[in-house]
Amino acid sequence: MGIIVNLDIMLAKHGMKSNELAEKIGITTANLSILKTGKAKAIRFSTLEAICEALDCQPGDILEYSEEK
Repeated sequence: MGIIVNLDIMLAKHGMKSNELAEKIGITTANLSILKTGKAKAIRFSTLEAICEALDCQPGDILEYSEEK
């Protein structure tokens, strides 16, 4: 599995929709979708910081490591 993105969980906890978060942090909904599905190859620290600020969370709440099987 590698890195798991728990963005959907955090959005649900805050009752926020993807398009609302994308607008708040200044990225396209398409780029946010790529991140949410785990298809992103990288994330900028500035984007991660903006997500954490918007969702009042820590990077570890969004990103998780799981050993590949």
